[in-house]
Amino acid sequence: MGGRASSYTLPDGQEIDNCQHVTLGCCTNLDDFYARAGVLPKIARYARLVFVDSAGPRAVLEASALPPPFHLAPSLAFYPSLTWAEKRNIAEAMLAIARRGGRNNDGDAAGRSMLDWLRAHGQSERAISRFWAVVLVSALNEELARTDARYGLDVFWKAFLCNRSGYVVGIPSVPLGELYEGCRAIVERRGGEVLCRAAVRGLKDADGRITAVAMDGRQLSADFYILAVPHEAALKLMPEQIVANEPAFRHMRNLQVSPITSVHFWFDRDVMAEPFVTLLDRTTQWIFNKSHLTGRPGEGRYIQSVISASYGLMDRSRQEIIKLCLGELQQVLPESREARLLKATVVKETAATFSPQPGADRWRPSQRTPLPNLFLAGDWTATGWPATMEGAVRSGYLAAEAIFSDCGEPKRLLQPDLPAEGVASHWVRR
Repeated sequence: MGGRASSYTLPDGQEIDNCQHVTLGCCTNLDDFYARAGVLPKIARYARLVFVDSAGPRAVLEASALPPPFHLAPSLAFYPSLTWAEKRNIAEAMLAIARRGGRNNDGDAAGRSMLDWLRAHGQSERAISRFWAVVLVSALNEELARTDARYGLDVFWKAFLCNRSGYVVGIPSVPLGELYEGCRAIVERRGGEVLCRAAVRGLKDADGRITAVAMDGRQLSADFYILAVPHEAALKLMPEQIVANEPAFRHMRNLQVSPITSVHFWFDRDVMAEPFVTLLDRTTQWIFNKSHLTGRPGEGRYIQSVISASYGLMDRSRQEIIKLCLGELQQVLPESREARLLKATVVKETAATFSPQPGADRWRPSQRTPLPNLFLAGDWTATGWPATMEGAVRSGYLAAEAIFSDCGEPKRLLQPDLPAEGVASHWVRR
């Protein structure tokens, strides 16, 4: 349950998530989904974000009493890792994003990478690496040179500028496997059946429609089919002739993927007071205090490091990665230098998400397909969002809306974005 947002059990019985997943206040559909699944109370919210740079100073990002888009301006003013000139240039770029009012049809960003956009708006390399990349590489799981500027601008507008709660981080207080297990009960309560560890071998078609799902030893037939797997797996499951004849399916082959690496540590004592911190100038981007977040210390105190767009780690051994990330962890968490490391493990996801490269939207298919009873769901479909859990939920809602419509019972499931507040609302109405 949960797909890539899932957990698994180590040989010693320890349950870990495949990677730390977080939500933001701007993820309105994900919150709606959690409410439907009955697990919204299991998402802890944090409105105070801590950043640690290579020299040791810590910066705090939290909302002030100022109206959006200025509510985070005091935190930026006291951000110790940048010069006043860099902060002023960042503020000017943020205002340029705010004045767009969430509109992505401006020629300013079309066809450009986020890195090119930032340089065109006077951002220094230090400001890019110590501010913009800190947020965007984690949010989009891609390097800025390989990210469509429109995705980056959208992240800052929705999370940091239009609404004072958009940036608030939500983190599950239980393992992901437990978080999504509630979906099974809802399906079964409504007469459905959930089959786990039941391999699907392909889709059968006839007369321009899907007729069955082929599984090991049996086939299942239905009125409608929703294919909710990564795009590479979807292409393998669909009949070859259909993929060859339909441009919408062939174009999916142009979507690229990007990796995420997580490193899990268990110490013999507490080594971290904060629930999580964000690192600057290091390979490690986030450190999560899993024992604090879940209230389940288990064997020792559990810490997880996360590296998005981790291309440079794919060819390195697990021992090399553990040594690198442990060294960085010890630099920012002094208590860990005296603690005894009980165990550590590395999880590499080489194809964690689709890559939001410039122009990638033209390869993302609609939830509707040329086959009238086949629908697609996944964060890689056309949702208007990058590869996030919010995007995944939106894709499922859009697929369900299409089926309701075809059944003659139109229903709106997609939730609206957070409303723009304060001064930001005036730019939206322009």
